Amino acid sequence: MLLRSWLVVCVCALSGCAAPPPYEKPVFDLPVAWTLEAPWREGRPDDAAAKGVWWERFGDAELDALAQRAIANSPTLAVAQARLGQARSALAASSASVLPQIGLSERVSRQKISANRPLTNYNAPNFATVQNELSVAMTVNYEFDLAGRVEQSVAQAQAALGQSAADLENTRLLLTADLASNYFNLRAVDNELDVLARAIGLQQRALELVDARHELGAATGLDLAQQQALLEATRVQLELLRRQRSQYEHALATLTGVPATQFTLASDVRERSTPAVPLGLPSDLLQRRPDIASAERAMASANAQIGIANAAFYPSITLGSGLGVDSRELATLFDAPSLLWSIGVSAAQTLFDGGRTRANLDFARAGYAASAANYRRVVLTAMQEVEDGISGLAALQRAALQAGKALATARRVLDMTRARYEGGASVYFDVIAAQQALLASERQVAQLQGQRLVTTVFLIKALGGDWSVPQ
Repeated sequence: MLLRSWLVVCVCALSGCAAPPPYEKPVFDLPVAWTLEAPWREGRPDDAAAKGVWWERFGDAELDALAQRAIANSPTLAVAQARLGQARSALAASSASVLPQIGLSERVSRQKISANRPLTNYNAPNFATVQNELSVAMTVNYEFDLAGRVEQSVAQAQAALGQSAADLENTRLLLTADLASNYFNLRAVDNELDVLARAIGLQQRALELVDARHELGAATGLDLAQQQALLEATRVQLELLRRQRSQYEHALATLTGVPATQFTLASDVRERSTPAVPLGLPSDLLQRRPDIASAERAMASANAQIGIANAAFYPSITLGSGLGVDSRELATLFDAPSLLWSIGVSAAQTLFDGGRTRANLDFARAGYAASAANYRRVVLTAMQEVEDGISGLAALQRAALQAGKALATARRVLDMTRARYEGGASVYFDVIAAQQALLASERQVAQLQGQRLVTTVFLIKALGGDWSVPQ
C-alpha cells in the first residue's frame, strides 16, 4: 500500500513537468510559381510515373545500362544502404526499451567461508565453512518513463531512420545524375572529335594545295606557315579533347564500380534529344527532394534530443522483481524452503553535477537551431538550383535555335562556293574555307547539344528526380 501511494505521488509530481517540446514540421514561405520565360510552360508532374528511373526518359539504352550497373555496384550507394541498416537496428534497440527486461541467471559454486571474516554479532562466533550453492533466479526490470526519456529516444531513432532513408534516396539521385552528366559530356566530346577529325582532313588537304602552290611559286612561305600552324593548332585541340574524353570515361568507370583500366566506352556520334521536364509548383520540392526530407528529419531528431536532455533533470524510476530458488544441494533446490523472491522500486536523482545536465540541454537546443538553419539553407539552395536550370535551359534553347540558323547558313555558303568553284568563278581555297566554317558551326551545335543534355540532368536532379511524388 505504501509503495502504491509513493508511485502515485511521483506520477502526479512528474507528469507534464518533463514533457518534450512538441515538434511541428517547418513551414517555408515559398513562391507560388517559378520565374518562367519562353519556351517554358508550367507543367503538372505525373504522379503515376515510376519513381527513380528518370534517366530512361532520354531514350539512350547505353545510359540505362550504365545506370543499372552503377546502382548495383556503386560503393557510395552501398555505404548509404549500410547506414540505413544501422538506423533500422538502432530503432529496434530503442523500441526495446519500452518493454520490460527479463533475465535468467544460474549459479553453481563450491566455496569456503573464512573463519576470520568480520563479525556481525560478537555473541555469535564465526566458523570456516565449505559448502555448495546452487541458484536459479529470474529477474524482471521495468523503467517508468515518467520524464519521457524512452519515448523521445524512440522518436529520435525513428527520425534518424527517416533521415537515413532520405539520404539513401539522395545518394542514388546524385549518383545517377553524376553518371548521366559524365555520360552526356563524353558523348558531346565524341561529336566534337568527329568534327575536328573532319576539320583536320580539310586542313591537311589545304596544306597540300598550299605546298604545291609554294613549289610553283604561286604562294609565299608565309601562306605555307600559316596553314601549317592552323593544322597543328587543330591537332592540339584534338589531343585535348581526347584527354577530356578519357577523364569522363574514367569517371564513369568509378561510378559503375569498375576499375578505370578495365572500362572502355566506344564512340557514338549521333544527335540526342532532351525530354520535356514538367516543373509543377515550387512547393513540390518539399515533398520530392530527398535532401530536403533528410534535413527535415534531422530537425525532428534534434528536437527529440532536447526531450532526452530535458528528462535528465527528473528522477529515473525502475521497478525490479526477482523469483528464484537457492539451496546447498540439488535434491532440495526446488523445495519450498529454497524459494526466494524480491520486489522493489529504485529511484535515482542527480542533485549536483556542476551544470553538466544544463549544458547538455543547451547543447541539444543549439543543435536544433543548427538543424533548422540547415533546413532553410537546403530549401533555398534547391530553389536556386531549379531557377538556374530553368533559366539555363531557356538560354541554351535560344542559343541552339541561333546555332541551327548559323549551321543552315554555313551549308548554303558551302553549296554556293562549290557552285562558283565548279563554274570557275572562285578558287578551291574558298571551298575549303567554307567547309571549315561549316565544321565550326557543327562543332558549336554539338557543344550546345551536350550543354542542353547536361543542364536537363541538372534540372531533373534539382526537381528531385523523376516527376512523381516519392513515397
